[in-house]
Amino acid sequence: MGTKNKVTHMKSRIGVGIVGFGTVGTGVAKVLLGNASLISRRIGVPIELLRIADVDVTKDRGVALASGVLTTEVNRVLTDPNIDIVVELIGGYDTAKRVILDAIAVGKHVVTANKALLALHGEEIFEATTRKGVELGFEASVGGGIPVIRALTEGLAGNTIESIYGIINGTSNYILSRMTLAGHGFQEVLRDAQEAGYAEADPTFDVAGIDSAHKLAVLVSLAYGTPINFKDIYTEGITNITPTDIAYAKQFGYTIKSLGIAKLIDGEIEARVHPTMLPATSPIAQVEDVYNAIQLVGDAVGDVVLYGRGAGSMPTGSAVVSDVIAIGRNLLKGAVGRVPVASFQQDQRRPLRLRSMEEISSLYYLRFTVVDRPGVLAQIAGELGRCGISISSMMQQGRREGQTVPVVIKTHTAKERDVQTALREINRKAFVSEPTTLIRVEGKDE
Repeated sequence: MGTKNKVTHMKSRIGVGIVGFGTVGTGVAKVLLGNASLISRRIGVPIELLRIADVDVTKDRGVALASGVLTTEVNRVLTDPNIDIVVELIGGYDTAKRVILDAIAVGKHVVTANKALLALHGEEIFEATTRKGVELGFEASVGGGIPVIRALTEGLAGNTIESIYGIINGTSNYILSRMTLAGHGFQEVLRDAQEAGYAEADPTFDVAGIDSAHKLAVLVSLAYGTPINFKDIYTEGITNITPTDIAYAKQFGYTIKSLGIAKLIDGEIEARVHPTMLPATSPIAQVEDVYNAIQLVGDAVGDVVLYGRGAGSMPTGSAVVSDVIAIGRNLLKGAVGRVPVASFQQDQRRPLRLRSMEEISSLYYLRFTVVDRPGVLAQIAGELGRCGISISSMMQQGRREGQTVPVVIKTHTAKERDVQTALREINRKAFVSEPTTLIRVEGKDE
């Protein structure tokens, strides 16, 4: 006699509830409804959008919903026995955290796009998910529609990730791209970005690098299986980048981008967000406008570059729906928890030491504003030399005896601590008329 087929109870559909019907929530609803037939063929059963909770249920969002779907009460999503997956899209910290933890507590699977919450409270949420035996999807938290979370948790799971370089904030990239193209200053381009809808009325999170630090914290946690507090990530914005520095970068063969950078060095981690000069020929340097790109370097695979729209209703909606589909597939196959929520098994996550900024090594671009008089260059070079910093190239355009001129120096690989010590000394000199500009450079030491 042949073996008996194992009979499993097959769900006839996957029920979904959304909390938060703003830009991303609208995109999720459009993808789920517009591609319903395709999604059903890929999962094996239909996905039903049963409830959407939002404070405003009267605004027309251009989505045709069945009557009774919209509600102002979050509890109607959390307590509906037909809802398998709760999608949290309200953003922020306290309310979102409560919704997620309440959903987990009642045995719902959760999908979120909330990178700020994960960067701050990720460990608590990961542990609650693991304890309760439910799924947590957060593909949309980094890089909009770019599938970088799945790349780290599954596609590159056999690799030690040596480094991550990411343009992970579209607003900053748009501003730097426009400054580079048009030669305009930061404030002027920011105003244009706000008028075009690419920058918020209060753009601080984007231009100060905070949004990128949130996203980098999520990537580091997954890549290295370590808890990380995003507040420990060195974060520097783009507000001090000038057309002058962009022009000098071009002369050196570089482009300035705001990057999230993580590296694994001798079992310790570097994680930092700041403006960075990259060789103009590198793939990341060529990413313009509001696009995002993330370069992952694995010990087995080498370089992998993921590029795409890093924000917006439909790209982010696409990423959210990809999580809904992944969880739906696992539910149907009885494979919940197949992929550990934070890429490593929860009991195998290890605290790794995060290096302080002073410990990192880099190449540096330094722009000094000095009074043009004899001996100035020798004093700058002497101070750098005393701190063990060697000069790879120098540029001084035009002489204006007695007036201020820029002197631009690119260094060989140096320690951040030594560079900062040298700059403190140099900035105290009488011939220096304004604080020195420092931009870190990624590339090969020549």
